[in-house]
Amino acid sequence: MENVMYGWWLPPDVSTHGHQIDFIINFLHWFMLVLFVGWGVFMAIALVKFRARPGHKADPSGVTSHLSTYMEIGVAVIEVILLVGLSIPTWAEQKSEPPAEDEVGLVVRAVGEQFAWNFHYPGPDGRFGRTDVELVDGGNPLGLDSKDPAAADDITTINQFHFPIGEKVLLYLSSKDVIHSFSLPVMRVKQDAIPGMTVPLWFEATETGSFEVGCAQLCGLGHYRMKGYMTIDTAESFAAWMKEQAELASFEDDYY
Repeated sequence: MENVMYGWWLPPDVSTHGHQIDFIINFLHWFMLVLFVGWGVFMAIALVKFRARPGHKADPSGVTSHLSTYMEIGVAVIEVILLVGLSIPTWAEQKSEPPAEDEVGLVVRAVGEQFAWNFHYPGPDGRFGRTDVELVDGGNPLGLDSKDPAAADDITTINQFHFPIGEKVLLYLSSKDVIHSFSLPVMRVKQDAIPGMTVPLWFEATETGSFEVGCAQLCGLGHYRMKGYMTIDTAESFAAWMKEQAELASFEDDYY
C-alpha cells in the first residue's frame, strides 16, 4: 500500500469537487488571519496610546469616529458572502440532491463497525443481495443472505475500498453499532455514519493512487486502529480487482 505524505497545509485534492471546499477553507483562514492581525495591531496601539501616564487625563467623550462601525459592518458582509455565496451553494450541490443510481458509474455500500469499514459491491447483475442482522457473524460481517439470488455475485471487503478514476461513485453509508465518521481527506469527504440511518454520498476522483480511509469520530477504545484503505484504480485495474474478488468469493464458497 502506497504511503501518502501530507504537507503542512491541506492534503492533496484528487476529487472533482475538492477545489470548491479548498477555496472556502483558504478564504476563511486568510480572512481570520487578517482579523487576527488587524485586531492585534489595534489592541497594541490602544495599549500604548491610551496608557496611563503623567500629564494625560482620560477623555470622557470617547472616540467620535465611526470607522470601527464601518469595519464591523464590512466583516459582517464578508461573513454573509462566505455563508450565503460560498458555503450554502457548495453544500447544496454536494449534499442536497445526490445523483440517481443510473447516473453514476458505481454504487457501493459502506458500513462502519467497531473497528472496521465494511464495503459491499453489487455483482454484474447490478443488484445488492438482501442483508439481515440475524446473519451477521465473524465470516459475514454484513449479514449477506447467501440464499438470495441477487447476493450470489455480490462482493464484500473489509477495509479495502476500490473504485475507478473518472466515474461518479454513489456510496450509501451506515453503521451497525455506534456513530462513526467516514473520512476520505483527499476526496474532501467526511460524513457521520449513524445507526439506523443510510446517508448517500457521491464523489468522483481525478487521480489514481492509494490513500487512507479514516474514522473521524471517537467510537470506542479501538478508534485509533479503525483505518481502511482507498485505492483509486484505472478502469482496467478496477475491473481486474473486481474479477479477482469474485474469484476469491467463489473459492471461499466452494471451500466452506
